Amino acid sequence: MAVQQTQVLPAPFIEAPAKAYLGELETAIGGIKDLDVSKLYGSQFVAPQSAIQAEAEALRGGLGGFQSYLTDAAASTGPDAYKSYMSPYQSDIIDTTLAEYDRQAQMKMPAMAANAVAAGAFGGGREGVQRAEYQSASDRNRAALQAQLLQTGFGQAQNLASQNFAQQMNLAQAAPSLVGQQIGALSTLGAQQQAQSQAQLGAQQQLAYQQAYQPLQAAQQYGSGVMGLISGYPQRETTSPLPPSPSPLSTALGVGSTLAGIYRAITPQQIQIKS
Repeated sequence: MAVQQTQVLPAPFIEAPAKAYLGELETAIGGIKDLDVSKLYGSQFVAPQSAIQAEAEALRGGLGGFQSYLTDAAASTGPDAYKSYMSPYQSDIIDTTLAEYDRQAQMKMPAMAANAVAAGAFGGGREGVQRAEYQSASDRNRAALQAQLLQTGFGQAQNLASQNFAQQMNLAQAAPSLVGQQIGALSTLGAQQQAQSQAQLGAQQQLAYQQAYQPLQAAQQYGSGVMGLISGYPQRETTSPLPPSPSPLSTALGVGSTLAGIYRAITPQQIQIKS
C-alpha cells in the first residue's frame, strides 16, 4: 500500500531564492565559526605611546634638577658663608690698600730725619721720641683703616652670600617649573598624536570587522527579502509519494531561530493517504 503526501509549498520563484538563502546562510555561519577573533580584537588595535609622549617621559628626571641649586643655596648660609666671598675682596682691596698705606708711611721717614738734622737733633732723644710718636700714630691709623676695610669687606661678602642664596632658590623653583611646562606641552601634543593613531587603528578594526561579518549580514538582509515574498504570495499544494527520509532542505531549515518563518512556509505539510 503506497503512502502519498500532500505538500503545501511556496511559489517556485520564491522557493528557489529560499533555498539559495539557506545555502548562503550556512556558508556565512561556517565562516563565522572558523573566524579568528584575534584578528578583530587585541592590542594591535591599541595605539602605542607616541614619540612625543616618550620624549616627555624622558624629561621627568629634570623635575628633580632643583637639587643642585638647593645644594648651592645651602652653601650660602651659616656663619662662615661670607668667607668664600671675602677672599677676593681681601686680596684685591684690603691687602693692596694696606700695602700702599705702608709705602706712604715709609716715605715720610726720610723727611723726619732731614728735619732732625736741620734742628741739630739727629740721633738724639728728641728725634727718637718724634719717631716713636709717628710710628705709633701710623700703626693706629693703619689698624683703623684695616678694621674699616674688613668691616666693609664683611658686609659686602654677606650681601653677596645672600644674593647667591636668593638666586639659587629662585633657580631651584624655576628649573622644575620650566621642565614641567615643557613636559605638559609635549604631553598634550603627544596625546593628540596618539589619538590620531588610535582613530586610524579604530578604522582598520571596523573595516576588518565588516569584512569578516559582511557575508552573514548580506545573507540576513537577503533572508529578510525572502521572508517578505513568502508572506506576500499564496502557497501551492502538491501531492507526491512520501520520501523515506526528510529532504536536505527540511534538515537545513532547522538551523537557527531566524529561519523559523521560512521553515514553516516551505516545509511540506504531510497528509498520509492510504490507497
